[in-house]
Amino acid sequence: MSELTPALEAILMVTDVPVTVQRFAEVLEVSSEEIEDALRTLVQDYEGRGFELREVAGGWRIFSRPQFGDLVGKFVLEGQTSRLTQAALETLAIVAYRQPVSRSRVAAIRGVNVDSVVRTLVTRGLITESGVDPESGATLYQTTPAFLERLGISSISELPPISPLLPGIDALDEFEDNPEGQFS
Repeated sequence: MSELTPALEAILMVTDVPVTVQRFAEVLEVSSEEIEDALRTLVQDYEGRGFELREVAGGWRIFSRPQFGDLVGKFVLEGQTSRLTQAALETLAIVAYRQPVSRSRVAAIRGVNVDSVVRTLVTRGLITESGVDPESGATLYQTTPAFLERLGISSISELPPISPLLPGIDALDEFEDNPEGQFS
């Protein structure tokens, strides 16, 4: 085992965000290729353990294995009430699938005011401001790397298609064609 492997493990054990290959290479003063090789070796070395090394949200991080998710969740969340509300989950889904999207667009899709829910999602680091709509001047929102990390995916393109799951997708498409809400 080279000195690179324990150095990578030490960093992975203290980080709470995915670490990019470039950042590892910079800190450890080795090439990106060496880092990538060492990380792939660690992935194989961790087979059969209660944790795994995964590439998510543009970087690498250690996670518990999915088959232990219920146990870990019970351990971590016991006594905590940090789950998202149904309103927050619905709002987060709209932002994820329609990003970048304005708060008023999310409110129109949900049919209720979403100001406090959006503030909650921003505070929790799941969505962030991503600019301004040139037509309306409204602030636009998009998901964050923390959102991707929580879902265990690398990009939004890995989200499942939503249209087959929505019974009223025609109404949503009509809304997109006519955002002022003037339905025929």
